[in-house]
Amino acid sequence: MKTRQEAYELLTKYNKNESLIKHGLAVEAVMRYFAKQFRENEEYWGNIGLVHDLDYELYPEEHCHKTKEIMEKEGVHEDIIRAVISHGWNICIDVKPEHKMEKVLYTIDELTGLITATVYMRPNKSILDLEVKSVKKKFKQASFAAGVNREVILAGCEMLGMDLDTVILWTIDGMKEAAEALDLVGTI
Repeated sequence: MKTRQEAYELLTKYNKNESLIKHGLAVEAVMRYFAKQFRENEEYWGNIGLVHDLDYELYPEEHCHKTKEIMEKEGVHEDIIRAVISHGWNICIDVKPEHKMEKVLYTIDELTGLITATVYMRPNKSILDLEVKSVKKKFKQASFAAGVNREVILAGCEMLGMDLDTVILWTIDGMKEAAEALDLVGTI
């Protein structure tokens, strides 16, 4: 899995659900954005984000564990496997994010879901003019997007040594770059 095309083909080989594919695209875009900010390899980080939920559609109860099996069978390098499965730390697997890229994935995975839900609730259905304060307001409402684990997001921010506002801003900005593919352009 050296190219974006290979990562996308791997994702769509095991996932047919449009929402899961869009989630992969959202996480990819945000990972690329963070990589750019940190002057890291954007394609590598993006590919990790794209395939991070590789097993979720087929094996939601064995999430991350089946990813390891699938990727080993597909000949994916162990560094990529480790990076991908570390996003499930303290949720479904005991592989702790160690590298900056793994910490970013761990932090922003849930956040992309919260941001997407926030956009869907907006009258214009657009991420293009979404502000951090709107996301923070929804972040504080535990009943909104109740499946989003806010503790994971906060723990990730702490791991990265970044404040929540900056992480939200960069996540929004990353998702804006993929707004069309994510159907988040809306009617702005």
